[in-house]
Amino acid sequence: MSVDDKTVRRVARLARIKVEEKDVPKLAGELNAILAFVEQLNEVDVTGIEPLTSVVATDMKKRKDVVTDGHYAAAIVASTQSEDNFFMVPKVVE
Repeated sequence: MSVDDKTVRRVARLARIKVEEKDVPKLAGELNAILAFVEQLNEVDVTGIEPLTSVVATDMKKRKDVVTDGHYAAAIVASTQSEDNFFMVPKVVE
């Protein structure tokens, strides 16, 4: 893929970056160099290699997936009108 001046102007407008007209050819060259490097990565043989989330193998810290009431419902409704830890509100619809 090759980036031309028109594409550089469009990317700059989408990124809301002000680019001087004299800098457009230089940016096109830099973007083309970046894309060429990315194309080189497609040539690397990665068959049989597990994807990594970190360079150090670690297990995720997990909590038990259990449903609880948070153990502080009484503290939440302590300063309100409540009944059995449910908020009591006046009837608004007749």
